[in-house]
Amino acid sequence: MSSTTTDTASSVDVVLIGGGVMSATLGTLLRQLQPDWSISIFERMDSVAEESSNAWNNAGTGHSALCELNYTPQQADGSVDISKAINVNEQFQVSRQFWTYLVEQNILASARDFLTPVPHMSFVWGDKNVSFLQARYKALSAHPLFSGMEFTQDQAQIAQWAPLIMRNRPAGQNLAVTRSLRGTDVNFGALTRLLFTYLVSTPACTLHTKHDVHDIRRDSDGRWVIKVQDTRLNTEREVKARFVFIGGGGGALPLLQKTGIPESRGVGGFPVSGQFLRCTNPDIIAQHHAKIYGKASVGAPPMSVPHLDTRMIDGTPALLFGPYAGFSTRFLKNGSLMDLPRSIRAGNISAMLAVARDNWPLTKYLIEQVMQSHNDRIKALRDFIPDAQAKDWELVVAGQRVQIIKKDAKKGGVLQFGTEVISSADGSVAALLGASPGASTAAPIMLTVLKKCFASKLPEWEDKLKQIIPSYGQKLADNPALCAQLFDKTTSVLGLKEA
Repeated sequence: MSSTTTDTASSVDVVLIGGGVMSATLGTLLRQLQPDWSISIFERMDSVAEESSNAWNNAGTGHSALCELNYTPQQADGSVDISKAINVNEQFQVSRQFWTYLVEQNILASARDFLTPVPHMSFVWGDKNVSFLQARYKALSAHPLFSGMEFTQDQAQIAQWAPLIMRNRPAGQNLAVTRSLRGTDVNFGALTRLLFTYLVSTPACTLHTKHDVHDIRRDSDGRWVIKVQDTRLNTEREVKARFVFIGGGGGALPLLQKTGIPESRGVGGFPVSGQFLRCTNPDIIAQHHAKIYGKASVGAPPMSVPHLDTRMIDGTPALLFGPYAGFSTRFLKNGSLMDLPRSIRAGNISAMLAVARDNWPLTKYLIEQVMQSHNDRIKALRDFIPDAQAKDWELVVAGQRVQIIKKDAKKGGVLQFGTEVISSADGSVAALLGASPGASTAAPIMLTVLKKCFASKLPEWEDKLKQIIPSYGQKLADNPALCAQLFDKTTSVLGLKEA
């Protein structure tokens, strides 16, 4: 979706920077809560959802910790900590409630335009890993958010659930699998386009593609002045806004730094690129219907957990394996090689150097990934598909992710694998930094933006927020009856009968 609007409004209530799922979600929420506010959206690419939200630039997993083993670390005593898994699943349920509201209000015609039921599975081999998966299953399956999860070591059962991973597998391996039929595949690109189509159909909302934001500064009246270049016409203009959200994916950090707010000082970024093997053989694609996650290699970042993924992209099934991590100094897939050097400031260089010093396993892992040949990648794929053939797979470059680096009193700097909303003290500007679980939790993350930036409006908005998110102000993990009720409702409205 692109826009060639000629609107030249010099002052608006809200500016959203970035045409991805985060800006689309926040804009849609604000339109429900405050329909009289004017909104301008600026996207540097020629259409929305071309960077991290693009379906080919992410795994499309509806991240709900059903299969992602990195959300359930094993403790020294052998127990499994499921607290992060519960939090991630709870967040995804908020996203489901948000999408349900949009379907009920006819803002979205059908959730199946972007949401497909796909089983989520975890797959491990080796005695130690099998014991871990069994302990994980026992801990999760007893929780209402993970109801219905199954576990098996029966290889005939595994072959029935996922025939590709068992075909021609060597005998004698100790294997285990968990499966949840509550899993989904999400086309975040399609969702983003649908939300922006809705937004631009409403009054006082304009979308400007091929508009690159170069600078953000505060004016004497307290409003923000955004300097924007129209790259089609090679012209520049300034727009004033009472509130600015910087949702430009990896490109958010440099723009946050330009605001000069104290909260931006000491924050750095570490870019990690990704690649996938994409199956080119329709017969193989047709034999697999699941998202299967394994265990990450030592030193691998969380977004590099290996997985064999069924995808549904614009109505066409696909099969991906990866991701294979890499390194680039770009903060965006279509960014500049100078993005990382330009982000270095006096306030963050010590933290960045400390992270470089303390993260040698990650550095070593990334170097090894960059040096891999196609045959090396196929060898890794054969852990999941034993008889995989190189001729059936091609390498595709996925999106760029920028992990957060922050100052730390003890270590000097720490590398964070998550997402964080950084906002000014007065709530007039906010930026979203980080990656995983990202798009899957766009709705709860944007609720965090509302709480941080519009605290004085929340009492006025509370009733509406409870219409949009029925569990607003409550924890589903603490209320099994409400959890079951809302899961059944969202499953029905979203067309997600068990996969």
